[in-house]
Amino acid sequence: MTASSAPFSHAAPSLDTGRFCGAFTALITPFLNGAVAYDDLKKLVDFQIDQGIDGLVSVGTTGESPTLDTDEHLNVIAQTIEFARGRVPLLAGTGSNSTAEAIELTKASDDAGADGFLLVAPYYNKPNQEGIFRHFAAIAGCTEKPIVLYSIPGRCGVEISVETAVRLRKEFPHIIGIKEAGGSCEKVSRLVRELDPAFIVLSGDDSLTLPFISLGARGVISVASNWLPKAVAQLVMLARSADESGALRLHNQLADLFKKLFIEPNPVPVKYAMARAGIIQSDEVRLPLCELSSASRPLLDALVDSFSQS
Repeated sequence: MTASSAPFSHAAPSLDTGRFCGAFTALITPFLNGAVAYDDLKKLVDFQIDQGIDGLVSVGTTGESPTLDTDEHLNVIAQTIEFARGRVPLLAGTGSNSTAEAIELTKASDDAGADGFLLVAPYYNKPNQEGIFRHFAAIAGCTEKPIVLYSIPGRCGVEISVETAVRLRKEFPHIIGIKEAGGSCEKVSRLVRELDPAFIVLSGDDSLTLPFISLGARGVISVASNWLPKAVAQLVMLARSADESGALRLHNQLADLFKKLFIEPNPVPVKYAMARAGIIQSDEVRLPLCELSSASRPLLDALVDSFSQS
């Protein structure tokens, strides 16, 4: 094993990382007539908590962060914090492909009372791993609250490598975990092996929640739980309690749903399902995203109907 990939020998940080394990919802941002629908957002936050979700992410990429302006972005985070009232931990999505903007969003969300931050890898710029390290190092220097990295190469064009995660963790102990959405069981296994036991790996793909937890991940940041928080929270609980048969049975019941919620760009399908289920008033998204295609609607209609009857 190389020095760069050797397991930690020093004591784990004293931060309570356990509260960031489990099933977290990457909240959608509801819109109505082009504006943020704050009444729907409040109802959604209460619905999530009442249904047993372990935590919330406000204005991640599922929350359409690229098309919220800065004032909207920060106000949605602040309002979500107010609506949650400390009942569950809340991570603010404050990542950007601009380091300066990410620092600004993180500082403001820290002041608003976020419990921690979800920071996506810089997208479009395609920095090398040294640039990625410096980007996150600069953001980590502006807050003492917990940070969860977010690696999603399919969207960003770059990944956060295991080596970079190890390096960041050693330098900044309040970088407590990573949302891994690269689809690789091998990478999850390496992250679990090569970082200290207090470091949290979370699945970034609903369909990979069970296999990732079997390899040592400790939860998921979920899209599907916007619609079905109780089921996703139950899946994570069963998987983490080593109820293999129960977890597999529920995973198989949800597998088709996990697939169909991504037949078009996220969060278009989940917003459509939520509106049809009456959770939000409108399935509006912002350009360049557009409404669910007519070809996909019968599939989602049938899906919503099947879960409404179950």
